[in-house]
Amino acid sequence: MKKGFKIKGLFIVILLVVMFVFFISGNTKNKGNSPIDKIEDEVNLDLFGDYYPQAERIVNEMSLEEKVGQLFLVRHDSSTVLEELDHYYPGGYIFFARDFEGEDKNSFRERINSYQKKSKVPLIVAVDEEGGSVTRVSRFSSFRTEKFLSPSAIYNEGGYELLEKTEEEKAKLLLSLGINLNLAPVADVSTNPEDYIYNRSFKMDAKKTSEYIKNMVEYANEAGISSSLKHFPGYGNNVDTHTGVAIDMRSYESFVDNDYLPFQSGIEARVPTILFSHNVIHCIDSEYPASLSLKMHKELREKLGFTGIIITDDLAMDAVKSYVEDSSAATLAVNSLNDIIITSDFITMYNEVLNHVKEGKIDMEKINMAAKRIIAWKYAYGFYS
Repeated sequence: MKKGFKIKGLFIVILLVVMFVFFISGNTKNKGNSPIDKIEDEVNLDLFGDYYPQAERIVNEMSLEEKVGQLFLVRHDSSTVLEELDHYYPGGYIFFARDFEGEDKNSFRERINSYQKKSKVPLIVAVDEEGGSVTRVSRFSSFRTEKFLSPSAIYNEGGYELLEKTEEEKAKLLLSLGINLNLAPVADVSTNPEDYIYNRSFKMDAKKTSEYIKNMVEYANEAGISSSLKHFPGYGNNVDTHTGVAIDMRSYESFVDNDYLPFQSGIEARVPTILFSHNVIHCIDSEYPASLSLKMHKELREKLGFTGIIITDDLAMDAVKSYVEDSSAATLAVNSLNDIIITSDFITMYNEVLNHVKEGKIDMEKINMAAKRIIAWKYAYGFYS
């Protein structure tokens, strides 16, 4: 009787364990039904993880001043570059159309090579070469016979086959000039010609835009150039934040069900960087623009599972000035978990961050984490030769 009782008891225990395993397995499968949960489950949460050991060794040897400098992507000004490279250690430069005017492929490449030789850490060299209305390089005949069309126009002409061919050509051109980051593609969803962002978008719904973004990220990764999705969390029908404040009153569900989808698609395709807008997303944070909102950054990090580089749009834009009265925009940017700050006022913002780290207003761990992630990205995409 005792032996039979033990066998029966053991059988019950085994049965309960099996039922528990099936229960947990079922819950895990059900979790994947949500688009956001799917991202958390399936995306490699260490996008540059293989390069962190190398990056950490470099960061550990950096001074505080060098680490702070890495956090800035500076609007290029040829009259100040040498001083900046000698004393402020910028992470890189962003170039606009004026920087290519009067240059040709050889002269521009030589300029970039001279900057890289002078910089202790390989520089980010960035442009906005979206195509269509935003072309910094190809608008000049010394770089291309005609400017790149917008992705939507290319797609309408020849589908993804032509789009892939064009993006491959674009990447080769930029890389040949020493440019390693193209701040594109535009992941904003817009189907209304009246929207500010419409002409720069894919001009299709969220599902088709998501497919487009996946392909664009894959084209860039195959070509070996860094891409950047913009403008998180999605522009919608808002105004231009270069000249005014955009307060987005849409519901949280509209972002989850619509605007987030292309960004999710790009994250799945392993996009290395995402650029934030200055829109105020009222349903998440009515106090700060998205670029300076810790709540918004947690949406991208925790809800969408992104572990790459987060970049602010230029902090000199009017939309930011309206919300920051005490010249603390760069401090807010670091404390809200941005990795890189685009700025037209580099030395002022550099000194602000440096002083606030020393005063304890910025946790040193945030500086170290951002610097490590940036260096790891530079390794992953071949900035270090």
